[in-house]
Amino acid sequence: MTLRLPRRLEAPAPGWTQTTDVVVVGSGVAGLTTALNARAAGYRVLLVTKAQVDEGSTRWAQGGIAAALADDDSPADHEIDTLVAGAGLCDPDAVHTLVTEGPGAVRRLIGLGARFDTDETGDIALTREGGHLRDRIAHAGGDATGAEISRALVAAVEGRAGIELIENALALDLLLDDRGAAQGLTLHVMGEGQRDGVGAVLAPAVVLATGGLGQVFSLSTNPSVATGDGMALALRAGAAVADLEFVQFHPTVLWMGAGATGQQPLVSEAVRGEGAVLRDDAGVRFMEGQHPLADLAPRDVVAKAIMRRMRETGAKHVWLDARGFGTEMWERRFPTILASLRQIGVDPSVDLIPVAPAQHYASGGVRTDTHGRTTIPGLFAVGECACTGVHGANRLASNSLLEGLVFASRIGDVLAAGLPERRDHVAPRYSGTVLAASARRSLQAAMTEGVGVLRSRDSMATTLGVLEAVGATTSSDPHTASWETTNLHAVATVLTANAKLRKETRGSHWREDYPDTDDVNWHVRLVTVLDEDGRLVTTQEPVPVATTHHTEEPV
Repeated sequence: MTLRLPRRLEAPAPGWTQTTDVVVVGSGVAGLTTALNARAAGYRVLLVTKAQVDEGSTRWAQGGIAAALADDDSPADHEIDTLVAGAGLCDPDAVHTLVTEGPGAVRRLIGLGARFDTDETGDIALTREGGHLRDRIAHAGGDATGAEISRALVAAVEGRAGIELIENALALDLLLDDRGAAQGLTLHVMGEGQRDGVGAVLAPAVVLATGGLGQVFSLSTNPSVATGDGMALALRAGAAVADLEFVQFHPTVLWMGAGATGQQPLVSEAVRGEGAVLRDDAGVRFMEGQHPLADLAPRDVVAKAIMRRMRETGAKHVWLDARGFGTEMWERRFPTILASLRQIGVDPSVDLIPVAPAQHYASGGVRTDTHGRTTIPGLFAVGECACTGVHGANRLASNSLLEGLVFASRIGDVLAAGLPERRDHVAPRYSGTVLAASARRSLQAAMTEGVGVLRSRDSMATTLGVLEAVGATTSSDPHTASWETTNLHAVATVLTANAKLRKETRGSHWREDYPDTDDVNWHVRLVTVLDEDGRLVTTQEPVPVATTHHTEEPV
């Protein structure tokens, strides 16, 4: 089947126009940090958020942020753990950049006012999560790290003259000049007075920090705004995307019942880092013997083991046993999770916790270099919507917040050297229609069933058939929900097509019909672009073999 997607969203002509130097789309750690860095370089910055400024994915992060901050740790050790988790597909230069510049980025975050939990000596308290061989996870408020980081960055942005904020705005399409360089984008703003409706923001530097694609699936830990908007926008503009087949499913998401959909409460990996263990209905610790780290194995290993055990027993979920913590530890270390558990009548001091895998993180996204530059001049991407190559086939726990900080700083370095040339944009030509919002449920159900933790050729072929049918359910009245459905359809189509193409099991991509890793044929990155006729074209990009560095001292 030839897969086609529209090159533009169908939308009314812009009713208003605004000019700035840098436009940043997204208000998570990556977007807020980029806005601060662009302003520090002396530019006027327009920060665009899809909902309220504090409602990005960052605020939901529980576990923490990984960095080599301890005396017995080093960037070299962090690098090794990241490469191992990435299952051979990490970009070595990107990983080296992340781990060596990470400690300094965390310290700059503290300088902006972020308050991390400390130990009895007053040093930052560090814990461990799956895949890490050192205690290097800094956390805040017990299990409210993302909320604290978001608070500090929002406060810094709100107090900074020269950064203007537009909330409740969906980015639609990129504006390009006659040489194919970014010159701004179109937005649909909801409830901003004179800027209500569709408008155009003109800027020679556009930064996408729009987060992930979690709402492609029926169950996700991502907020409702995570509809792959930045990835789809970049794809329609002709930018390359990569690694979309590598979707991380968090193994321990609170099981809310058979009919649950949408955003689900996460039971942080840090709970297992503090000693909790997984059990099946018979009380067996089934992770023992599955991996040397047992319950703290990398997330793909744990998620697969849970799904296997659920299939073997017919259970809807497994159990997390943290009864040994006691109420005082739950209230001090995991107050957010404890509140979610109490809402469904679970007392983790005496009860087992029902958990099952759900979509959590997209390792792929808009392809960038180590300074956030995409394949379109003037267009940058950072955070979960980007693919720096740091995560490879599977993200190491708590590397995502660090990635946002480090590469946002690097985009700031590029901008500080000078803005791209400002030129007139070419009027966009629309090709295709938007999809009916009502098609979202069938899209999500098909993705969960066919391209979830367990994948096969037949399951993905079925999903592609559903996506083809969804692509025919057009809307005669474009609005936010239908534009979001169109974006979900775009990223779901690339994700499924590339997962079907990759005939191996690697990292978070598990093929039941190809259970082994194949380094001979598939030690490659799948890079996809949308050509001028709307056809998806995928090529294989060789991945350098990683060599670790053992001489660096912590930054």
